[in-house]
Amino acid sequence: MLTDYHVHLRPDEDGTPAERYFTAANVERYREAASERGIGELGVSEHVYRFAQALDVWQHPFWRENALDDIDAYREFVRSSGLRVGIEADFVAGREDRMATLLESREWDYVVGAVHFLRDEAVDMRGEWDVWRSADPEKVWKRYFETLGEAARTGMFDVLAHPDLVKVWGSDAPRPDGDLRRFYALAMDGIAEADVAIEVSTAGLRKPVAEMYPAEPFLEMCIDAGKPIALSSDAHVPEHLGYEYERALEWLTKIGVTELAVFEGRERRMEPIG
Repeated sequence: MLTDYHVHLRPDEDGTPAERYFTAANVERYREAASERGIGELGVSEHVYRFAQALDVWQHPFWRENALDDIDAYREFVRSSGLRVGIEADFVAGREDRMATLLESREWDYVVGAVHFLRDEAVDMRGEWDVWRSADPEKVWKRYFETLGEAARTGMFDVLAHPDLVKVWGSDAPRPDGDLRRFYALAMDGIAEADVAIEVSTAGLRKPVAEMYPAEPFLEMCIDAGKPIALSSDAHVPEHLGYEYERALEWLTKIGVTELAVFEGRERRMEPIG
């Protein structure tokens, strides 16, 4: 069984109304790509900040600019398409109860949790909100992995997405010196306590870092803690569905991963890698 659960029906940078992409024809493009690449479990997990209801959680200016869609209309559309219904929900420190209310009041097949923001600053977005304006990699990496551990500990998420996203800019952002495992360890107490799967994402291969998420030492720490693995591409167009899965599968085989997490109704089961 191959999966791709971290999938978006529209590009991040496209502010076009959802109706352009939430169509049967667009879903069929994704289905065809999944079939060509041997993906048996396909799900959609749009960003929570796309939805007006997310403003009950957080009023960040970026969210206010983008929160235009209706979350229930989205959920009903994906369900009617026959795909697994997910959502990519940000961990926002101090807003855990509000996010939990938003998520728990609706039925999902899975919830993908992500850390995109450290306080009001963005890890993976250039411009006004860029956390890297501080240019202090030690502080940024420490805060990121501490926050990732907090996100896991909440129990709100079924999958931790791109769990070392902080490296996304590669050499275009400063990186701490030395063994990075000292940062990974900051997240591991929360991860070890949580019933959460760790996403192996090929999306980083399309980013400046040109690496998969997470780094191998971090993934090994998660595996040693008994965490299951979820495989996704973070596709925003059909062409990126199952992106570079051959490399991902070779890597997973090398480190002894033989099963992937599969979700339905927020229940997880493990299936042999196909």
